[in-house]
Amino acid sequence: MSLTPARACGIDFGTSNSTVGWLRPGESTLLALEDGKPTLPSAIFFNADEESTHFGRDALLEYLEGYEGRLMRALKSLLGSSLMDGSTEVGGRALPFRDLLASFIGELKSRAEAQAGRSFEQAVFGRPVHFVDDNEAADRRAQDTLEAIARQVGFKDVSFQFEPIGAALHYEASLDREELVLIADIGGGTADFSLVRLSPERAKHLDRRDDLLGNAGLHVGGTDFDRALSLECVMPLLGYKGLMKSGAEVPSGLFFHLATWHTINFAYTRQAFADFQSIYRDAAARRELDRLARLIGQREGHWLALQVEQAKIDLSTDASTRLHLDRLEPGLHHDITREDFTLATRSLVERVAATVSNLLDQAGIARDQVDTLYFTGGASGVPQLRERISAELPNARSVEGDLFGSIGAGLAVEAARRYG
Repeated sequence: MSLTPARACGIDFGTSNSTVGWLRPGESTLLALEDGKPTLPSAIFFNADEESTHFGRDALLEYLEGYEGRLMRALKSLLGSSLMDGSTEVGGRALPFRDLLASFIGELKSRAEAQAGRSFEQAVFGRPVHFVDDNEAADRRAQDTLEAIARQVGFKDVSFQFEPIGAALHYEASLDREELVLIADIGGGTADFSLVRLSPERAKHLDRRDDLLGNAGLHVGGTDFDRALSLECVMPLLGYKGLMKSGAEVPSGLFFHLATWHTINFAYTRQAFADFQSIYRDAAARRELDRLARLIGQREGHWLALQVEQAKIDLSTDASTRLHLDRLEPGLHHDITREDFTLATRSLVERVAATVSNLLDQAGIARDQVDTLYFTGGASGVPQLRERISAELPNARSVEGDLFGSIGAGLAVEAARRYG
């Protein structure tokens, strides 16, 4: 490592959590962004009662304490979507989604600079292998949008590196011999993979193109596991897949909005309420829809999503978990098992496994040639997903990196390499 601090930082703007890395001699690479922790949850809460704006854990705490306002999470999911050029209502005025992202990324920059005691004008941002699956034009627009926002908040030199390559650079610093490694970076919004040769000797080279054997990715991550678990195991308690008097299923649009982090607020619009009233009039079973009415009326969508997210986390280590849903109906609770979680997410797991298989085939690498499977990203802790990927690589040892910090730390290495 250089004896002087790097000029530039590495920024991992994640769907669920974000970090900023900065190489400096003798100190931790990741900068503390909130309460001494290197992660800042990618969340903003606009407190209407006090007319204040809150970020990260503070945003979630303000929301859960019951203040009136708007909570926004999974901000990164807006990039590449049709929503990006739209706006949302905050405090009675329209707030463009671009300004929403600029607010959060500007906060990341200012917190990093406060911790570093200096300003940053150069940055390497991580990006998923695909912001948008199977659409190169939309993918390019997503990166261009992120670059424009980064410049808007004060970065003068902005470049990008694939997030799994960032994780690879972090892992490489720990090696004493060459390895063929599959980096599995499964975060809140995407599952990204890089097949790369790593070694102490190769780390000295500025041009690593020959060491990268292939990249692949798809738009499946932790928030998709949340949604699948919610739809399969929780939304039926609110009337999802219930019946109308006609015998048809209750329309599903509201339930999908409530099960998807970045569309929860759509369930609170006047049109959504009118749609709900129409459904309620013609529904056969109303007890569940009464719970849905209470959820919408009290704007408890984010609270329920947080319960589902915690259930996902619990089921990554426990055989079962219990959701306490008293806010929907006094005394209401619901038990979910690991088997329920596995069944709810089976199609997502198989899509991810197919992406890994295709990457190996395209790279011309036999399954038994891969030495190491390196996991990073919070959703890589989902056991059925980890087991399924491991099954593709029978000889590879599994290594768990810093699930939330590997990418930011690796991007800091790349930032020092590019900008000095």
